[in-house]
Order: sequence, then C-alpha cells, then structure tokens
Amino acid sequence: MKKLIIASKNKGKIKEFKQLFSKYGVEVISLFDFEKEPPDVEETGTTFYENARLKAEQIAEIVNMPVIADDSGLQIDALDGRPGVYSARYAGEPTDDIRNYEKVLNEMSHVPNEDRTARFICVLALAIPGEETLYKEGVCEGIITTEPKGMNGFGYDPIFIPNGFTKTMAQLEDNEKNSISHRYHALEQLESWLMKHQNKGE
Repeated sequence: MKKLIIASKNKGKIKEFKQLFSKYGVEVISLFDFEKEPPDVEETGTTFYENARLKAEQIAEIVNMPVIADDSGLQIDALDGRPGVYSARYAGEPTDDIRNYEKVLNEMSHVPNEDRTARFICVLALAIPGEETLYKEGVCEGIITTEPKGMNGFGYDPIFIPNGFTKTMAQLEDNEKNSISHRYHALEQLESWLMKHQNKGE
C-alpha cells in the first residue's frame, strides 16, 4: 500500500492521517486532491461500523485504490445509546452543535449524576480493493454534565467530561484532548496494525 485516500473533507482529520501514514511511507490523498471529487456517500447505516464501511468501500470501488473512512459520535446510556449515529444531526437539519447538546441536556434534565455515563466512539474502516475491509475502534468514556462549559472543541465537547478529569472536553487544551480522544485511540489501533503490516513486508 503506497497510496491511500481519506474519505473526508475535514482538514484536521486529513492532517492527522497524513502524519500517521507518512511514517510508513504511505502517501495520503484527500478528496480535495481530485480534479473531480468522488460523489458524497449517503450515510444510511444504523451503526458507526456500517457508515464507515459504506464510505470507504463505495469510494474504493470508484477510484480502485485503498480508502480510509471514519464515523463517530456520542452514545449516552440513559438515552438508550442516543444520539449515536445521528450525533451530528440530532436536533435536525441544518446541523447545529449548540442545538444538539441542548437537546441532550433537556432530555437528561431528570437523570441523576451516577446515571449520566456516556462515551465517544470512533470507527475507522480501511477498504483495500480485493481484500476484506479492516476496522479499528477507539472509545473515550465519560459523563454528561448538566450545563455546557468551555469554548475549545466542537460537537458535544462542552457537555462531556472524560473519565479521570474534572473538566469538559471543551475546557481541555488541544494536546490533552488529543491524547485521550476516541479518534486518538482508533488511530493508535490503526498504527499497531500498520507496524505489523510493514514488518511482514506487505
């Protein structure tokens, strides 16, 4: 594997993947690098795994190259796993971070502190033409606050306190957040696979 496409238009994600794969001599190409961008893939799956697979496999089929895609979101135990795969659009379209987390806080207004457990999940899918799709998962466990705090971050970061911390994700410095995030743990799993893959000379 010498070249890899990342099925994302998120510049932060693209940078992370480029840094990781460059250590293994793999060139990462983003959707921005195409003269004619591959079509958007509709996320019709009911799990993070299905959505990541859909994006990776459909684009890999179009371009006939290895493609990596991710799907991520927040699972809250007291809400039976919601917002889950609908995290980005939980309060409807157009997507709005504040409306999303305000809806969560409203739905959890009577939930006691000991029952406010939740987790961020990130699933990576690596689709290589002619091979079985590879999956790696990262999780960050924590609790949901009763009010938003912090300005650093996005999504549900202002209402999520990771285990072992007293601050929300949105109150943490970037280096702290990046060292415990669900995406970091998924990338860690992927890096372990890359090291073995490289050692085998594949």
